[in-house]
This record gives sequence, C-alpha cells and structure tokens, in this order.
Amino acid sequence: MDTTLLLGLAAGFFTTISFVPQIQKIWKSKSADDVSKKMFLAVAFGVFLWLVYGIILKQWPIIIWNAISLVLAVSILVLKHRFG
Repeated sequence: MDTTLLLGLAAGFFTTISFVPQIQKIWKSKSADDVSKKMFLAVAFGVFLWLVYGIILKQWPIIIWNAISLVLAVSILVLKHRFG
C-alpha cells in the first residue's frame, strides 16, 4: 500500500470520526438544541458532493470515508429533528 493511499485513508478516518462525539452527546442528552441544522445541512451536502467526486475519480478513500461521513451527518440531522 503506497503512502498516498495511507494518507488518504488516515485523513478520512479522522475527519469521519469527528462526527461520533456529537452523535453520542445528542443521544445521551436527548437534546440537539445546540446543534445548527443549517450547518449540518451544508456539511451533509458538501460531503455528498465529495462522495460524487470520489466516485467519478474512482478513489476508494474518498468514496469510503465520505459515504460513512454522509451517514453520520444525516444521523445528526435526524437526531436534531427527533430531539431538536
């Protein structure tokens, strides 16, 4: 595995897991009052565009991590709707 691929996988991993603490906090507190819906809509749309970009380029690190990030960003939006 080359260094560039490892760098892409590591960058995607750390960017993607950054959503997890927010999801945990919302779930634990049953409150999403402090979460910005507009911000997460923008993030989800941006991540979706990155996913499409990765698919076009056939770049697996971009595809994998942005697909997971999109699921997590949408999860936050769902929790915002549920607990908002």
